[in-house]
Amino acid sequence: MEFPTKYKVLDVQKLNKGNFSIVPIRFQDRINIMKWRNEQIYHLRQNAPLTIEDQINYFNNVVAHEFDEPYPKQILFSFLEDNNCIGYGGLVHINWIDKNAEISFIMETELEKDYFRQHWHTYLGLIEKVAFENLKLHKIYVYAFDLRPHLYDILKDYSYFEDARLKDHCLFDGSFKDVVIHSKIALS
Repeated sequence: MEFPTKYKVLDVQKLNKGNFSIVPIRFQDRINIMKWRNEQIYHLRQNAPLTIEDQINYFNNVVAHEFDEPYPKQILFSFLEDNNCIGYGGLVHINWIDKNAEISFIMETELEKDYFRQHWHTYLGLIEKVAFENLKLHKIYVYAFDLRPHLYDILKDYSYFEDARLKDHCLFDGSFKDVVIHSKIALS
């Protein structure tokens, strides 16, 4: 089976900002994505490290099928700098009835220290175009364990507001942490 390259639900498949772009998630990026997820498991809703077999099965049996769906549950993208994958994310837990979705994004682990702010800014600008302009969603949000407060300033730069705080919602290294949800509503 050849891995798909276009989402049926999207009119525009690639969005650019300077030398950065998002494109429908590429099969060739699956191993790097697995590596980054395993390195950053502490802030993801992932219970155990992924194996290559897990990742290939997920791409072939879940991700590939979303491309042809008129209302996919998720739309995933490779985040590229000069056609080199440096991150991935998308719109997940899409609720087509209520027109909302969660934003997902992680970048190459080595880039987090020096480029976290820059890449989040770039990615938000691109994913918002998909959500609000292409899909006509009403609301998008970021669900985050309260482990990376530096993310909140970036979200505020893009007019996200703290929508909810779930007290002691996740167990991390033996102590409970809040989950913070930041949201943005489409301009009318």
